[in-house]
Amino acid sequence: MSLLGNILWIFLGGGLFLFLGYIIGGFALCLTIIGIPFGIEKFKLAILALAPFGRIVRSTERSAGCLYIFLNVVWLLFGGIWIALTHVVFAFLCAITIIGIPFALQHMKLVSLALSPFGKDLV
Repeated sequence: MSLLGNILWIFLGGGLFLFLGYIIGGFALCLTIIGIPFGIEKFKLAILALAPFGRIVRSTERSAGCLYIFLNVVWLLFGGIWIALTHVVFAFLCAITIIGIPFALQHMKLVSLALSPFGKDLV
């Protein structure tokens, strides 16, 4: 069922455009040494944006470190809030119809990762 959901997500839910946007943003961030950790987190978002059905975002035991908290605050201040708000808007637009509710739930999964990606893994 998750394979069918991912195929529909790529073409109907905007997954392909999200994936390409996150990949381009990740490569742009990796051009500088300071941006490399943030670029890697963009790649994590790209993987989830391409195939969100059947994946779970969960915090790891290393997410309690002060470096991850600092990086999450920097991420949130310099763009994470805008990424999360974009996914909230897309989730609202998808939830208008009954058919779009599973896509809205996947956008909300992306919101949780977009707010604080450091210290979280995809399972």
